[in-house]
Formats: sequence, structure tokens, C-alpha cells
Amino acid sequence: MNLSQRLRATKQSDAAQDDPATAPAGLAEDVVPATPVTAIEPAPPEAPRSEPVVRASDALARLKAEAREQLFARLGARLSDTSMSEAQLHELVRKELTQLVQAADTPLKTDERRRLIREVTDDVLGYGPLQTLLDNDDVTEIMVNGPDNVYVEQAGRLTRSEVHFASEEHLRRVIERIVTRVGRRIDESSPLVDARLEDGSRVNAVIPPLAFSGSSLTIRKFGKVPLKVDDLVARDSLSPQMVELLRACVQAKLNVLVSGGTGTGKTTLLNVLSSFIPGDERIVTIEDAVELQLQQDHIVRLEARPRNIEGRGEVTIRDLVRNSLRMRPDRIIVGEVRGGESLDMLQAMNTGHDGSLSTLHANTPRDAVSRLETMVLMAGMDLPLRAIREQIASAIDVIVHLTRLRDGTRRVTHVTEVQGMEGDIVTLQDAFAFDYHAGVDSHGKFLGTTKSTGVRPQFTERILDQGIELPSEVFEIPDLRMVRR
Repeated sequence: MNLSQRLRATKQSDAAQDDPATAPAGLAEDVVPATPVTAIEPAPPEAPRSEPVVRASDALARLKAEAREQLFARLGARLSDTSMSEAQLHELVRKELTQLVQAADTPLKTDERRRLIREVTDDVLGYGPLQTLLDNDDVTEIMVNGPDNVYVEQAGRLTRSEVHFASEEHLRRVIERIVTRVGRRIDESSPLVDARLEDGSRVNAVIPPLAFSGSSLTIRKFGKVPLKVDDLVARDSLSPQMVELLRACVQAKLNVLVSGGTGTGKTTLLNVLSSFIPGDERIVTIEDAVELQLQQDHIVRLEARPRNIEGRGEVTIRDLVRNSLRMRPDRIIVGEVRGGESLDMLQAMNTGHDGSLSTLHANTPRDAVSRLETMVLMAGMDLPLRAIREQIASAIDVIVHLTRLRDGTRRVTHVTEVQGMEGDIVTLQDAFAFDYHAGVDSHGKFLGTTKSTGVRPQFTERILDQGIELPSEVFEIPDLRMVRR
């Protein structure tokens, strides 16, 4: 038998082992004939595996990271060029980014390319992963604790978000973009800063070495449309009776102080109170970072300035309060008093600048008076305590106190009159107080409301003397139980 015959016989033998029924007769003599078997239906096709999707997603993420890094390398300082408008900057970034995507080896669909360009543009010119949270009107606060931990507040509740930053450097770039837009800086020599977004949302940032576990960023969002008095009434933050009283107080040029804890809505309420100011008055607002959204036309907005890199050029709230007295204001609105500027604000209220408004942090109206005393002492003036209290009693007419309740709602829980001095004590009297005795429902929501105590404030005489109407039913007690503090 030659070689070709041997090879042919070997192939036939192998075929016989695989399927004896098809083997030639000479090679299948020792093979037991196969028993007839019922035909087996072919198995269903396997479901497509998710591995290609995962690999495509990873490739898209790598392409996004590479495009972002190359874009920063190409444009560099041009991204912070203040001579270019936002439209020109966006056009430049889109042009460069389109070239980078087209030169990439990774094939992309049209929608993937569009999404990639949008996300990278948000990273470079916007606020990166935070952009979707900022566009969500239901999110009221964003808290970033390092690149991997992002929390949001919705409906008064804190939850962890799924968004994250690619790295600590990515987070730092977003922070630097926010602060440079408002002329602030953040670096190792100045590792914390207060800033704002274009819509007035409040921003606080802290970076290492002060932030041990990674850069921290807190954004308190302001709505695209400022809340009005009807919105607060609809949310049960204010009652219609309180609205009537506060409207009359502002129009009668009483000095009003808004107090409350962190995140209780003091700035929002200050905006609402300012809407009661007549449109023919000159208003000067003084803030650490511009946040107020007043609706009048005749407004001068002043903003404090931190010291520069050489340690010079600082302009404090106190400097601005002093300067505002020479600007012929009808109203002075101080966004928040935190220190020695409280003395200058009290002096302004006591020297003919009636109708001034301000806010401060405090837990109760009584605590607000105590905090004012402490802040006046921070001004460095060696004043006796009684003199400070007399200044407070004569300057402040009304304290409106806000509380963030356990159910997440924000309520005006006290409208308190500052009546004067009794001995060495500043006397206060509640006109409205929240009814905590009503309890909570099955969902933990408070059932009580802020009700009149039945006591008519002494300042109502001043309101009526100026011809401002104040309905008598404002101070009527809605039921037999008087609300007590």
C-alpha cells in the first residue's frame, strides 16, 4: 500500500470513529451497529454575551479621558482666556474636540460621538459630572466629598448620587473653573474659597492640605426662577396672615432681621421680603458673594473682595457698610452679618436708615439677640454690654425666625417683636409661633402651622400712622389654644 492509500485509509478510520454509520464496510467490521436514536432538536442559539458591550463602554470611557487630556494639552491657558466670550470658547473647544474624535481609532456611532463631545465639553467648559445635577431642578444642594463621593439633597433628604469624577485632578479643574469665573483663586496658599455660579448659587470649596480625604465642594443651588411669596405660602413656609404682617412691616420701614440655622432658607426669605420694597426707593445690597435676586430696578450691588496673592486689596463687609452710608440709600440690605459689621449695621439703623434688612445664623430669636451682642464685641470696640443691648433694642424692630423641621420642610416658626429693654434684658414678644403640639402624621410630617399668639405688636401703631392698612384678623387666634413658646 503506497503513502496516498495509507493516508486515505487513516482518514476513513478517523471518520468511522466519529460516525460508524458512515464508515466503509471493510473498516467497520468490528464496530457495533448503532441503535436508532430519536432525532434531537437543535439547541436554541445562545444569548449575546455582554462582553462586547462592556469592552465598548470601556473603550468609550478611555477615549473620553484621552480626548479630555489632549484637549487640555492643546488649549492650555486659552481655556481661561477672559478676552474670549463663552460662545467663542465653546466654538473653539467643539472644533478641536471634533478633530480629536475623528482622528481616534475607536469607531463610534453618531449618537455616541454626539454624547462624547457633549460630555467632554461639560468637563472642559462646564462643571463635568455635576452638570446633570445642576440642570436637575429637583436637586437643591450638591455635596462633593472627594472624587468618588457625591451627595445631593432632594425634597429635604440627602442621598448619594451615582455620578463621580475621574480623578482628584478632574475635580480640582472643575473647582478652579468655578472660582476663576468670579475672580477668586484657590491653591495651596489659599485652600478654601467662597464663590458663586452664574445663577447666584452659593459655592464653597476646600482643597488639600485642609481637605484630608480629597477636595470638598458644596453647591447650594438657587432656582432658575426666584421663589415668590405665593410659592412660600403654597409650601406652608408662610401663612397668608404672616404675609400681610411682613408686607406692612417692610412698607412701613421697620428694621427686619431674618434668623435661622444653616440651610433654612434665610436668603430666599430675604428675597421675598425685599419684593415688598416700593420700586421708587434706592437699594444698596452688601454681600460676601452676590446671591440676592432682587426684582427692583434701582439697585446698587456691592460685593466684598478677599486679599490678593500678595495679601493686599481686601475689602470687607464692614468697609462696604460704612461706604454705603455715603451713597444716599433708602434701604441697606446686608446679605449676612458674621462679625464686626454688625455694629456698623446697627449704627446705620439708628441713624436714619430705616427699613434695613439682614440675616444671621441663630437657633431661636433669643439666640439671635445674643449672637448680635457677641458680633458687636468682635468689632473691637470696648463697649459695655448694656450699651450694646440698647443699640440692639432700638435698632431691630422684628425678628423673623426660620427652622428646618425634622420632616425636611422649612417653616417660619416665629415672628417676634423686639419691644425694648427691661432692666438689662432685651424683651421679646412673639406675634406668631409654630404649633409643635399638633404632632406629626404617619409619614413623619408635622401637622402644626405657625399661628398668631393673639398679642398685637406695639409696632402696629407705627404701621397705621403711615397710612398702611393692616387687617385686624391678622392677629386673630385660629382656635382656642394659644401657641406658646
